[in-house]
Amino acid sequence: MDWFVRAFLKASLTWLGLGVTLGLLMAVHPTLIIYRPAHLHMNLLGFVTMMIYGVAYHVLPRFSGNPLHSRTMAGIHFGVANAGLLLLVAGFVVRPWSEVAGYTVLGAGGVLSAAGAYLFIYNLWRTLDGAVAARRAPHAEPRNGLTLIGRAGAKR
Repeated sequence: MDWFVRAFLKASLTWLGLGVTLGLLMAVHPTLIIYRPAHLHMNLLGFVTMMIYGVAYHVLPRFSGNPLHSRTMAGIHFGVANAGLLLLVAGFVVRPWSEVAGYTVLGAGGVLSAAGAYLFIYNLWRTLDGAVAARRAPHAEPRNGLTLIGRAGAKR
């Protein structure tokens, strides 16, 4: 399993733990409901989306029979997506106390989160199209060490 796949899966579980903890705190102290947007983003962008990123990076190259377009881009995506989510959560926490600071941090987090999603889309789109595989010699080994299965079922 690639390091970035494992990192996305662990980040997903970490965000789930943080989101559940904040949800528990909101249940015990109802005044903390002002942090509901942070709770939502921890669970939705943190747990769900990071899990989707990790699983997709692991299975889609295998399902498509093409190596991942860019492992470097996947690593950058991990950093950008988690930094963006961290800023989003921080912005939602700060916003009730300072609107200007909150919206500034939220904006930065939103831009980074969107940039991460665009990196993911581009990287997997190119993987599904097989852009790298088409330029390789037919007998070359895949970059990530995968054994590719051809259309007739024979190993290439």
